[in-house]
Amino acid sequence: MIRFDNVSVTYAEAAAPALAGVDLSVPEGELALLVGPSGVGKSTLLGTVSGLVPHFTGGTLGGRVTVAGRDTRLHKPRELADVVGTVGQDPLAHFVTDTVEDELAYGMESLGLAPAVMRRRVEETLDLLGLHELRDRPLATLSGGQRQRLAIGSVLTPHPRVLVLDEPTSALDPGAAEEVLAVLRRLVDDLGTTVLMAEHRLERVVQYADRVLLIEALGARPVTGTPREVMAVSPVVPPVVALGRVAGWEPLPLSVRDARRTAGELRERLSGLEPGTVDPHAGTPVPPPLPSPEPPRAARPRLRDRVLRRRPGADVAPTGAEAARVRGLAVTRGAVRALRGVELTVRGGETVALMGRNGAGKSTLLSCLVGLLAPTAGSVTVGGEAPRALAPARLIRRVGLVPQEPRDLLYADTVAAECAAADADAGAAPGTCRALVRELLPGVPDATHPRDLSEGQRLALALAVVLTARPPLLLLDEPTRGLDYAAKARLVGILTGLARAGHAIVLATHDVELAAELAHRVVILAEGEVVADGPAAEVVVASPLFAPQTAKILASPGAAWLTVGQVAEALGAEGAGAR
Repeated sequence: MIRFDNVSVTYAEAAAPALAGVDLSVPEGELALLVGPSGVGKSTLLGTVSGLVPHFTGGTLGGRVTVAGRDTRLHKPRELADVVGTVGQDPLAHFVTDTVEDELAYGMESLGLAPAVMRRRVEETLDLLGLHELRDRPLATLSGGQRQRLAIGSVLTPHPRVLVLDEPTSALDPGAAEEVLAVLRRLVDDLGTTVLMAEHRLERVVQYADRVLLIEALGARPVTGTPREVMAVSPVVPPVVALGRVAGWEPLPLSVRDARRTAGELRERLSGLEPGTVDPHAGTPVPPPLPSPEPPRAARPRLRDRVLRRRPGADVAPTGAEAARVRGLAVTRGAVRALRGVELTVRGGETVALMGRNGAGKSTLLSCLVGLLAPTAGSVTVGGEAPRALAPARLIRRVGLVPQEPRDLLYADTVAAECAAADADAGAAPGTCRALVRELLPGVPDATHPRDLSEGQRLALALAVVLTARPPLLLLDEPTRGLDYAAKARLVGILTGLARAGHAIVLATHDVELAAELAHRVVILAEGEVVADGPAAEVVVASPLFAPQTAKILASPGAAWLTVGQVAEALGAEGAGAR
């Protein structure tokens, strides 16, 4: 169905090809998973299938890509629309109408399908993706995850023979992600649809794949094979595979179910041990202290010195100064009650993970904390003051938000210009922002335009811009969207260091592995209300939906193993004791 014959792609002024020597095929009725670190050309490879590369992106396409026998060099995207359905990393760029139902119908209208067929398929898709309650909603009122489900639904209604999906579950809550992946698997099995998908959250998708295509570096030829074959050699693996490597399991498990069948002996070895408190990221490079007008540099302990060798979630609750207080907060947006009676206090040194299904009110709460939205009722204070009462110059030094769409913070033509502007806005020493970018995005040239970065790379750049002002309260909305495991580890290291230095961090996330590794507290929202608030180990383990893979595999009375790092350290300590 999809064939690559010696395919290469080189963009103008690029030092090296984005793709080189790609020879592979994806048969009809298979789900092929494309994996690899950020920035190695995965989105470019997907773009060659849909025709976006080179017709929309530019660059030089060498070799030949065919889809259902059509050469994508000779057929523009609109000439492939009846065969290929594409969803990119940015759902907003995909939409052309104003409401959910109209968006689902638009692609079929463009293909001239009969009204009766269109009506039936819209209803089917609303039910398949859990969008029926949103059918009349304006797109502007949807959460990021709801938009992503809609974008997927809008390419399903025309019934394309090939689906090309770039990070399709990145903004979805765990339940919605399972539903979407089950739908895709059903399309593959029952209708023979061919799916080519790039995804960083391998813990969600690897067990659904028929084959895996691994690109290890920019311009490298893909390694192909079954999921188990590729995961055995891949540098990027989900926690279940990493745990299998630590435990020495053969063959390596791909799902929690597979791992639980093998984990009996490991549970016995761990039964007399307590989950360790060593930070699995200890020893990795930690950024130097960021400039701040107060307290003076000489009086502030170095950030590196504050990164203790303990996992943050295992600490005693932070006792720093109050960074934010929310009392009786309610927000109504049109007919939608986004928040109702929310109570929350966050202190310096504390990391709080906001979790809950898409549309639960997480992003709305962050917007209120940074002053973008006015409360309908109740109050919000940051450092004792209402954020909407602060002048912009004071606000960025009090609270910083990295939104779901990082482009909202990026407006310069180059990475270097973005960094210089961030230094000037924050009153920081020149080079401060660039040093942070080097930590998060090693190897990105100064002259790179932000639009040429991958979604994960843009997110990292936006985070560096916000961190330059060293705000005492840092807010992040889906901070691991588009990040590979190595980039996520660097992010966790930086955020851990900031929390140790006394910063308060609130992050809205669907990444249960991130919450288990980083958060002191987990707050779960449902329909705008707080339904759980407590220590991360207690809240996530108590919820089958929000528990990380390690906790599900090693679930046993009296112990909460949350991360592979905890298990590896415990086994290492056990071995050292035996010697």
